[in-house]
Amino acid sequence: MGPEKSTAMTETSAAVRIQAWWRGTLLRRTLLHAALSAWIIQCWWRKIMIMLQGKKRRMALELYARKTWAIVKLQSWFRMWHIRHRYCRLLNAVRIIQVYWRWHSCHTRGFIQGNYEIKENRLNIQLEISLGSQACKVEQCITLPIKE
Repeated sequence: MGPEKSTAMTETSAAVRIQAWWRGTLLRRTLLHAALSAWIIQCWWRKIMIMLQGKKRRMALELYARKTWAIVKLQSWFRMWHIRHRYCRLLNAVRIIQVYWRWHSCHTRGFIQGNYEIKENRLNIQLEISLGSQACKVEQCITLPIKE
């Protein structure tokens, strides 16, 4: 076992080392390719997730806007109903006051009502004068001087 054996061992060990290096290089190349592929897939997935989050945010914002609009609409309807109710109550009160005032005015001060009608050369006047509890009706027909 001389120098030939050590040279053969050295050649064998050198071949084993070269093969190991080559296998390592192939393995690292395969792992690098797998890592790059995984990185590409992760980037794509992140992009999809960001788009989905954006869509969810948009939907949530639209829902919030719709709810806010509905709340504002409901509040405005309630305010309108409340003000309309108050207005109707005031209107009824005004009508009651007007009825009593007119009755009082009619019975204390009196009033004059009437109408007229013109036919050919005649003026028909009908007047009703009311003073307190007394009433007087006047009907008169006046001939108008019309030149022909």
